Amino acid sequence: MKITFLGTGTSQGVPVIACQCPVCLSDDPRDKRMRSSVFVQTGKRNFVIDTGPDFRTQMLNHRVQKLDFVLFTHAHKDHTAGMDDVRAFNYQTNGPMPVFATRETWTSLEREFDYIFNGSNYPGIPKIERHFIDDQPFCACDVNVVPIPVLHCTMPVLGFRIDNFAYLTDASLIPSSSLERLQGLDVLVLNALRKEKHVSHFNLSEALAVVEILKPKRAYFTHVSHLMGKHADVSPELPEYVRFAYDGLVVEI
Repeated sequence: MKITFLGTGTSQGVPVIACQCPVCLSDDPRDKRMRSSVFVQTGKRNFVIDTGPDFRTQMLNHRVQKLDFVLFTHAHKDHTAGMDDVRAFNYQTNGPMPVFATRETWTSLEREFDYIFNGSNYPGIPKIERHFIDDQPFCACDVNVVPIPVLHCTMPVLGFRIDNFAYLTDASLIPSSSLERLQGLDVLVLNALRKEKHVSHFNLSEALAVVEILKPKRAYFTHVSHLMGKHADVSPELPEYVRFAYDGLVVEI
């Protein structure tokens, strides 16, 4: 399995005007972060987890030629706003894109992308094949997926486990039942927003505490804001088997 980090950043903490902080002015490409998403290649299938506002650019940057399906963690726009751009893959396959999300997420998607789902069948709109998921394991185009329910403040969000890889973003609490689903991981990807405490995201110390509980072979932090500091400055603070992910990083299992 190959995991490519398409984006490892967040809209959290970013001001409306262009930021002049040391991180945003950094020349280190690891400090340039698009909104969080990963591209996973299993050998059988290629898929993405979330399609944020940067989805089109991410697909172009990584020359993704084949996409079999999409998994959505939750309905916030920094994770869903790029869904319109799956239309390019509709043209390629001459068929709809299978998309897997909870009923709550679908309610939001159907409202935000009304022109896709209102039955007008307007020429050129994305073709989406809706699949409703919950907290039970499911099969997505021959890929076995285990949902990992977490809380984003009070909002239910799904992480996903595929074999010995798990991806959790926008989490501030992992219930004990979900921790049980995260045992024996080779790679854990987990959100770590900043060093200061936050109401709806793990901060750095909280994310490290989760890693210490689960003890994966490797862990990567994503959904990182510029408030964390420069990649080169904060990376030495991490244990040897934990890293900050960065856009374009490729991890193989």
